[in-house]
Amino acid sequence: MAEVVTWLEIGSLAAGAGGLGYAKYRAPRVYWSLVGLPVTWGRFTWSYRSTMDVCGLTVQPSRLRAFVTRNVVRREVQAVPPKIRRVRGTATGLRVTLRLAAGLEPADIAAASERLRHAWGVHSVTVVETKPGHVELRMTGYDVLRRVRMPRKAVPHDLVVPVALREDGTVFERDYRKIPHALTLGANQSGKSMYQRNLIKGLAQLPVGLVGIDCKRGVEQSRYAPRLSALATDRESAGHLSDALVGEMEDRFDLLALHGVSDLWELPDKLRPVPLVVLIDEVAELFLVMSKQDEAARDHTVMQLVRLAQLGRAAGIYLEVCGQRFGSDLGKGATALRAQLTGRVVHRVNDKQTAEMGLGDIAPDAVVSVTGIRADRPGVAVGGDASGYWSRIRTPEITPAQVAAVCREFAHLTPELPFLAPFRPVGQIAVPPMPTTPPLVQPQPVGE
Repeated sequence: MAEVVTWLEIGSLAAGAGGLGYAKYRAPRVYWSLVGLPVTWGRFTWSYRSTMDVCGLTVQPSRLRAFVTRNVVRREVQAVPPKIRRVRGTATGLRVTLRLAAGLEPADIAAASERLRHAWGVHSVTVVETKPGHVELRMTGYDVLRRVRMPRKAVPHDLVVPVALREDGTVFERDYRKIPHALTLGANQSGKSMYQRNLIKGLAQLPVGLVGIDCKRGVEQSRYAPRLSALATDRESAGHLSDALVGEMEDRFDLLALHGVSDLWELPDKLRPVPLVVLIDEVAELFLVMSKQDEAARDHTVMQLVRLAQLGRAAGIYLEVCGQRFGSDLGKGATALRAQLTGRVVHRVNDKQTAEMGLGDIAPDAVVSVTGIRADRPGVAVGGDASGYWSRIRTPEITPAQVAAVCREFAHLTPELPFLAPFRPVGQIAVPPMPTTPPLVQPQPVGE
């Protein structure tokens, strides 16, 4: 009997160990909550002071504190690390709020983030300044970008669309009220289209007008026609559509001036026009022309887009520009348009120059991170803005059919805008059934 009990205990331990090993690779959230979080929390608590000292993140105490320590406590004076204000665990890692000691700055902690990662045995450590004198260490216990799973609470709301997951476990959101215009770059098979799909899926659920410009004959955006208020499928129609958008912008400015406000969101709800998001796929197609005769029309379209980027925010018109490469070599107006696009998302690119075009002017240190994106991880990108803050992100996988289904489901939210009526995409036309082959012998009525 004793031997049976022993074998049962061994079997239970083996099953438990095997279950934890399986969870570590197949259910990392479960493994982190059960094993990783307690172990990391204990390691952090036990080795915090010594780790900070080794990493050079301690400073000498004040004269008063040193005097009290030496003469009252009768203890050797030691360097002081940043003071821990708060420690809390999350489903993906550990968050630690630190109050910096005099003489330290957030850049000092960020420079040592790689050493802290190895010391505490976590996947990554991201340093975020929360307020003057305070930083937050966002540790992740596992690679959250390997299999992206968006939190359930990440839903579109108030022109805020959750589109990806950051490497620190937080949600990367596209907030059009804070960052009105954005540029997305990436090579073929880099996940650039996946990013756009997640964006369109979120926007389709909001009360906004979606305007598509897809000069590849609409092969990317035509499937979302039920939710689009307008769609331009070639350079000529894109030029006419940009003229219509600029005309609408000027009419909205007249409305703002009439009511003595400077922003669309200051108008009463009854008078406020619907916000518009202009989705430009493969922006290079708007710039490249085959002959000198087309240059005048190209320059006019580009200048209209530049005007929308400069003035459209106050009128509730936002640009979402997408392409493989976007630099001065495209032609006149390219640099002027890019300078107005505050948000930047850069996927894997074919050359360093493209990464510098997207992030070099706002976050030069992020260029190295872009060039390190692996080809076997589509959807991984670096997102940043004009503030200089950037982070590595990855969009969840979604198929065009799923996005098209969402567009059909929320087609009732598509606003009827008269000025966009000439550009309204034509829905799918029902194909009549093929005629059947007539029988060789015609039936004859049977008489009585």
